[in-house]
Amino acid sequence: MVLNPIKVEDVGQFQAIVGAMAAEAGWREPVWHLTSVEDPGTGQAHAASVGGADLVIVCGGDGTVREVCAELAGTGIPVGIIPAGTGNLLARNLDVPLYIRSAIDVALNGQDRAIDMVEVSGDGGLADTHFMVMAGMGFDAAIMEGVNEEIKKKVGWLAYVLSALKSLMFPAVRLEISVDDGPFTRHRARTVVVGNVGFLQAGMPLLPDAAIDDGVLDVVMLHPKRFLSWLPIVWRVLAKRSHTDETLDRMTGRKVVIRAATDTPRQLDGDSIGLGKELVMECVHGRLLVRVPPR
Repeated sequence: MVLNPIKVEDVGQFQAIVGAMAAEAGWREPVWHLTSVEDPGTGQAHAASVGGADLVIVCGGDGTVREVCAELAGTGIPVGIIPAGTGNLLARNLDVPLYIRSAIDVALNGQDRAIDMVEVSGDGGLADTHFMVMAGMGFDAAIMEGVNEEIKKKVGWLAYVLSALKSLMFPAVRLEISVDDGPFTRHRARTVVVGNVGFLQAGMPLLPDAAIDDGVLDVVMLHPKRFLSWLPIVWRVLAKRSHTDETLDRMTGRKVVIRAATDTPRQLDGDSIGLGKELVMECVHGRLLVRVPPR
């Protein structure tokens, strides 16, 4: 069991709950691995793997979940997710319950599902990394950079709304995009998002055709010309309109390369990774086993 201890109110009580539910489900007493600032999940997942774990359960936010999933990808060891962050986007897109006891039950007794993960590289020393949910350049990454952590602790995902309102008119960026090693096409956008899943917080269907196990990535580019231009874009997203134009454009492919003309904010699964001009993303089909509710 990999636990981010700052994400639960009482570590001892949480461990007792998991231990009791594991025993009831016929599992051995869990072996605990706590994350730290220095190691947010990779080392703990590795230790569980080499220790012969049949199942690794991770409790934490999207960042912790991402580190553990990446380390266990390709091992055949299923990952159970107990969402304890603000976004919990991977859990939401897998229909994993957000209530702790229900999520523990799914982790212990659910069915295994093979899902995709995405390998990522880029400039600025970005190499050998990954995402499970979404990556972005521009406005959405500026939101992640602008989130006040103290406000986030108090009001949760509303902190992202406040940051978004401050970042709405992030300047448009000149971009070149190549899909599946095809020729680069030129665009202008305030943000470009590449998704392995379709839904953001509050169930917003930013990429309604995306599926976490289809072997491809879905891309959306948003380029509102003025402040009020966001309103029809939001309506088109919520209504899942298929029409595309210069303000909202989409594309799909197994490999996506984005190059910006200037240094631009970037994010992976909601974590800011700093400024850069390039993201290279490739979907690895069925790379990871996760526990999901029985169908």
